Amino acid sequence: MRSELVAVLIAVQDNAPMVLTLEGGRALPSGPLEMAHRSLQTGMRLWVEQQTGHRLGHVEQLYTFADAPDDQETRLIRISYMALTRMDADSSGWRGWYAFFPWEDQSSEEGEQRRMDIGACLRPWIDAAPTPLREGRLLRMAQAFGLDGHAWDDELVLQRYELLWEAGLVPESPRYAASEGGAGSGGMAMMRDHRRILATAMARLRAKIRYRPVIFELMPERFTLLQLQQTVEAVAGRVLHKQNFRRLIQQQALVEETPDMAMDLPGRPARLFRFRREVIGARQAAGSKLPIIRPV
Repeated sequence: MRSELVAVLIAVQDNAPMVLTLEGGRALPSGPLEMAHRSLQTGMRLWVEQQTGHRLGHVEQLYTFADAPDDQETRLIRISYMALTRMDADSSGWRGWYAFFPWEDQSSEEGEQRRMDIGACLRPWIDAAPTPLREGRLLRMAQAFGLDGHAWDDELVLQRYELLWEAGLVPESPRYAASEGGAGSGGMAMMRDHRRILATAMARLRAKIRYRPVIFELMPERFTLLQLQQTVEAVAGRVLHKQNFRRLIQQQALVEETPDMAMDLPGRPARLFRFRREVIGARQAAGSKLPIIRPV
């Protein structure tokens, strides 16, 4: 049995969530756990720095994948980590995460159309199921993709990917070649189960921004409230109600004004803010749901 350490590095650049990849976007930074590594996290940090030159700050363990291999090879345990960071001058290797999961961007009317297209692609797979299973597949599709009266849940990233994998609508699926094509766009493929790991990281981050101010790790030191909202929207893949969002930020006392104004943005100069030092030091705040709304 072998162990592999896999890292998901996430940043936001120009209102787009990005992930650091290798091999033309086909892989996440990773490497085997070795006897010389003092700990799992130490080994992961060493592999990331060796492969990308990127030094990591705060990281958290994400999930351990240990599925049995189909080809009877030695079982490989993948221990994954997530790190929030900022892009450096060298942007090579960074790719927008919606290139891998285009259906996860629900910030415009195009997102709703993608969901409906995926539903149409899933219908043959649903209809092909024996009668006892057909209703279950139909319900899973509706719940995962917010169809047939169900609301879209932005945290179900992994469930949506695995449903498409099971139906043979993403390139990693063994049924993909025999299927009638991808789900509109099956997204960029990744080697082994790295896209599954990325989906897990996306879901974790989307959940965490609801109850902890981790978003500050993706922001510059000073920012406007609009820039903060746009960053949250980029990660959530949803539109936020402007006034509700600002009211929530003020109620939780997450940010404080600086004496400076942003002069290089379109429109009137805007006040620059920064996260309160108490928030950054404690890495926690009283949580309430972010005011996410459906696109209009």
